[in-house]
Amino acid sequence: MQQTQKSNRLRKKATYDKFGEEGLKGGIPPEFGKTGAWSSKYIYHGIPQKTFRQFFGGDNPFADFYTNDAPLQFGGLQPGVVKTQDSAIERDLHLSLDDLFHGCTKKIKISRRVMNEDGYTSSIKDKILSIDVKPGWKEGTRIIFPKEGDQSPNGIPADIVFIVRQKSHPQFIRQLNDLIYKTQISLEMALTGFSMDVETLDGRLLSIRINDIVHPSYKKVVTGEGMPLSQDPAQRGNLVLTFDIQFPETLSTEGAQLIKQALNLKY
Repeated sequence: MQQTQKSNRLRKKATYDKFGEEGLKGGIPPEFGKTGAWSSKYIYHGIPQKTFRQFFGGDNPFADFYTNDAPLQFGGLQPGVVKTQDSAIERDLHLSLDDLFHGCTKKIKISRRVMNEDGYTSSIKDKILSIDVKPGWKEGTRIIFPKEGDQSPNGIPADIVFIVRQKSHPQFIRQLNDLIYKTQISLEMALTGFSMDVETLDGRLLSIRINDIVHPSYKKVVTGEGMPLSQDPAQRGNLVLTFDIQFPETLSTEGAQLIKQALNLKY
């Protein structure tokens, strides 16, 4: 039976190769039908799917080449899914200047999807992530928790990344490892000198004497009283004092004359 079906397929293929589509539809031309090789006439029935099945002996044109039910593989590809990791999940971590000066521990609760033991279903579970903030960390420091994102059967969980964002401070402005402290002084103080007290982030009170004439761009640098260095917290940046000089809104004639005399100005 199989031999007969294969013989019929080969005969129809030879007819198509010799006479083309018209040979299959209208039959073999009379001049060729006289010979034994082409004596059997074929009439096209108008159903292409039927022609395909008759031509190949079934719906699978590769049936003659494969005799088992194993999946067909090309190019050496192996079954299975290549896992890829999801994009990192980034969140801001807002810290005070005091947190970044002293260091601290922050605990953050996250909710994520976790695969169950069957490997197919999942559930939502909470987890506490602990961040040890080091003294001297700067704005933009990134803390990475690898593969703590949602789990899935065909993917690698995303990394969770926290990015340090520094809160503003009422007294200091941070510039890298230095702390900037700005205070208002009168014109008299700027010209005659003065003392001032500054409370540091670690609670000490610094008494600082200014003997220089303070002009608008003047800065007083106190070495080693700034932020700790993250690589070596024993080392610190500087405390930089800047001044907002308050000039009088009005000045009497007598007062102006006295100032001229004091400064020995000649006009």
